[in-house]
Amino acid sequence: MQQEGGQETMTQEIILETKNLTKEFKGFTAVSDVNLRVRRGSIHALIGPNGAGKTTCFNLLTKFLEPTTGTILFNGIDITREKPAQIARRGVIRSFQISAVFPHLSVRENVRIGLQRQLGTAFQFWRSERSLDVLDARAMALLDEVGLTEFAETTTVNLPYGRKRALEIATTLAMEPELMLLDEPTQGMGHEDVDRVTQLIKKVSAGRTILMVEHNMNVVSSIADKITVLQRGAILAEGPYAEVSKDPRVMEAYMGTADAELQGAH
Repeated sequence: MQQEGGQETMTQEIILETKNLTKEFKGFTAVSDVNLRVRRGSIHALIGPNGAGKTTCFNLLTKFLEPTTGTILFNGIDITREKPAQIARRGVIRSFQISAVFPHLSVRENVRIGLQRQLGTAFQFWRSERSLDVLDARAMALLDEVGLTEFAETTTVNLPYGRKRALEIATTLAMEPELMLLDEPTQGMGHEDVDRVTQLIKKVSAGRTILMVEHNMNVVSSIADKITVLQRGAILAEGPYAEVSKDPRVMEAYMGTADAELQGAH
């Protein structure tokens, strides 16, 4: 009996699972037999050299691509054939997929749009101003969470690049994700912005689950609980950073640069 209970607990701890997930494009296998298990409440990083299949994997999970074979389970429910909108309603939200931040609206208005989307298509724009005031209060709370309170009335196009990423995270949070998928959240940033966004991800991960694709090893080493390394679409290694970074196969996969990269050099 005890064993059964333990098994049930383990199942409840896994928020997202893939079984033999495979995607082929005209004879080329982009994702090959991937068995991924993302633990509830963790930050899980997906890394690998260019062309390893990370983005394809993300596209399969958010249903922008259909798998050739394999199964995707979210909270134990088979979501393999569901559409992107259904997945989003379940609480699987991919940042930068929904951000499409509106450049000529204020930062606060952008977050409010995220909140309106979360309310669904039934939201009536002619509702009393009071209901919009409620959204404003929530929008400001989200901006506070991501450190953008002082930029609330700034026109989004004028935001510095790193702050735009913080805004994208705020609009993702507005959708009330149970699982956040972050696609290269620090790409193209300078050191200062990288540090700020890394700390932000760590902060917003409290009580949430995050699966992220990230190239920057400093980011991965400092916040990821578990790392899955992909190579040629297949899982090469998996585990905590300290373990994965010493794996000779992982170092080889990064073709000599890994030794430096994986030891935290930039």
